[in-house]
Amino acid sequence: MTFKVSEPRADRRRAVVWAAGLALSALLASCGGGERVSTFAPTRVLAFGDEASVIDDSGRTGNGRKYTINALAADNATLDCAANPIWVQYLASRFGLVFPQCNPAGVSAPASRIYAVAGATVADVKRQVDLQLAADGFNDRDLVTVLAGANDILAQYAQYPALPEAQLTAAVVQAGSDLAVQVNRVAAAGGKVLVAFVPNLGQTPFGVAEAADPAKGTDRTTLLAKLTESFNGELSFRIRNDGYQIGLIRSEWFDPLISSPSTAGLANVTQAACTTPSAYNCSSATLRPADPVTNTLTATAETWLWADALQLSPVGHLRLGQAADGRARGNPF
Repeated sequence: MTFKVSEPRADRRRAVVWAAGLALSALLASCGGGERVSTFAPTRVLAFGDEASVIDDSGRTGNGRKYTINALAADNATLDCAANPIWVQYLASRFGLVFPQCNPAGVSAPASRIYAVAGATVADVKRQVDLQLAADGFNDRDLVTVLAGANDILAQYAQYPALPEAQLTAAVVQAGSDLAVQVNRVAAAGGKVLVAFVPNLGQTPFGVAEAADPAKGTDRTTLLAKLTESFNGELSFRIRNDGYQIGLIRSEWFDPLISSPSTAGLANVTQAACTTPSAYNCSSATLRPADPVTNTLTATAETWLWADALQLSPVGHLRLGQAADGRARGNPF
């Protein structure tokens, strides 16, 4: 199901300013002001955000675990982190770059870095940016990715109905504004930033299950959709986007997967593919088998959109990575 939600807490002035900003970006491009003068070739990718951008190599093996369906090597026991890449991996690979956390080929001293951590909120992104600024800062050959906000939205949603929707919305709007501050901060320091919007949390397996709970009511999917839209809308509104430093990855890559899954080659967009509660512990050996009672097909990394209740499967990451790659190459960085 796709829900169309109204513009989050935005008055007419905000809508006009937002539209004017988009029009200005288009004008810059059409007049040459936004045209690329040379091909952008980053020397490193710096990933900020939450578990959607994490490769956990706490064992220092160069073959880290991810929050998706982890691939196994031929021995059916060892992780193969190069397979089933997450979106930032895919993006980096398109420019011939790798992260230290997944470096099975032994590339010497990879310059790319993952600052993202599991469970991160917008406040944590500020600390991640602080770390990079304290290291060696940002430059115009840095491709910086930012994907965060889902945990902020879920934290507010968890307080409903004890707190009214208006109060929850105000909190996620503030979180969107705060993340925009960090994006602007990185851009001002010289980094080229790709900002991925949070996918509609009402259309995750978590959101679907919330709506199906008779004790909670079907309005839960709509509420999650509204909160997500409120966060993304404020983030977009507050970013100082002149068409050169920041590229936005909106929901155009995600919406068709939900509205027309078969066209995208997907068999399931409402359930988790993994039998483990968390995708972190999921692999190709722990996928949901076929269920003839519910007429559910065997889960695969290629045909199911979600790994767990909230995290994308490899095909979901691929679609997001392709959108990011297209934006990085199409934006006049």
